[in-house]
Amino acid sequence: MSAESHALHKPAALEPPLGGLGVAVAGLFVAGLAISTIRAGGSPFPSPFGDAGDALAYFRDRPSAVRTGAVLQYASAIPLTLYTAAAAARLRRVANGFGPALAAIGGALAVVFLICSGLVSWALTVPEVVSDPALVRGLHTLAFLCGGPANVMATGLLIAGIALSALPRQLLTPWLISAGLVIAVIALCTTAALAVTAAAFLLPIARFTGMAWLIAAGFLLPRS
Repeated sequence: MSAESHALHKPAALEPPLGGLGVAVAGLFVAGLAISTIRAGGSPFPSPFGDAGDALAYFRDRPSAVRTGAVLQYASAIPLTLYTAAAAARLRRVANGFGPALAAIGGALAVVFLICSGLVSWALTVPEVVSDPALVRGLHTLAFLCGGPANVMATGLLIAGIALSALPRQLLTPWLISAGLVIAVIALCTTAALAVTAAAFLLPIARFTGMAWLIAAGFLLPRS
């Protein structure tokens, strides 16, 4: 093998497996939802669109459940960071245009918003915080905005960056590229939830289909 070929193949060999990282992101996030719900006696994390009194009672009476979900959500940002970095590095080797940069920026924003949501949710377990209803309402809404519309929108940019990078040279199967672009559009449309509460139904659709798409793309995207 020539020195040039060795230089080209060496970075790919050092990359973490994208598919496994995608599974880790989804696994930690879903585990946070499931375990916190179980620890809360079957009560799901309250919606900021619901009754403020019910939300206050949830955070006051179930701090361990809230903290569990917050920690696992925070932890899911670690493999997402690695996924973003590895995907961006791989795309820069195999694709031209702005797609790799879009993927890097979108993934970085998704990580930041996920971390912020986890930290704010953790703050809602502090006894001095839950004694102030107005503060609880504000932090609850902020946790939702960061972990909901902001994170999903940014993840949509990550998916769009990967799909657009793969499109010219068909680095992924055509149906997967098309599905990624559709999911990315839905994720961007979740921004409407900031103005119209009814649009919030798009959030779980974009989130979980996006997680599945990132896993599939991670396993199928070529290294070189």
